[in-house]
Amino acid sequence: MNLLRLDHLALSAETLDAGRAHVEHALGVELTTRGEHPQMGTHNRLLSLGPDVYFEVISINPDAPAPDRPRWFNIDSFSGPPRLTNWILATDDLNAALEALPSGFGVPMSLQRGDFRWSMAIPDTGILPWGGWAPALIQWHGEKHPAPKLPDQGVRLGSFVLHHPDAGELAATLAPLLPRDTVLFEEAGTPSISASFDTPQGRRTLT
Repeated sequence: MNLLRLDHLALSAETLDAGRAHVEHALGVELTTRGEHPQMGTHNRLLSLGPDVYFEVISINPDAPAPDRPRWFNIDSFSGPPRLTNWILATDDLNAALEALPSGFGVPMSLQRGDFRWSMAIPDTGILPWGGWAPALIQWHGEKHPAPKLPDQGVRLGSFVLHHPDAGELAATLAPLLPRDTVLFEEAGTPSISASFDTPQGRRTLT
């Protein structure tokens, strides 16, 4: 049962300029599309990974009022160099997805930016299960999705690996709900995400 599917990957950064520069240097393409999330006090840059998947650089927006709750992706606690921190899975039934998963994935919040409308499950603490390395869950409403609206610069996701001490438990919980080979779960002492991308400059990697 493929209740979930990969929607996008997110790289966190202390500033949006730092995250953008990091990704542009690594992948050799420009991140031109910018957005804001007033309800979360964050902003982002986006990159197409094809018609259905995209890449996001996200950071706290210093010009926006702080929300009255922890921000998503535990970004309030982020520090250090830009790095991959989150993976976001889409579903056509967010409530059913939450019922199929352990507790802690959050409560649906309705969000909107321009023509895009979506619901996202956000934990009250801002921290997802498995120490923040579980996927965030999103449901898009209507037919509009960011991916096909982004400039296609010929970048495609090659592979995506979640490194985690509890990789087996994560795989047992999530793999049955995903299309085969969406993500590789690899046991490691320190949690991290790594991904490879096919670009016009060849295969590139981000961690």
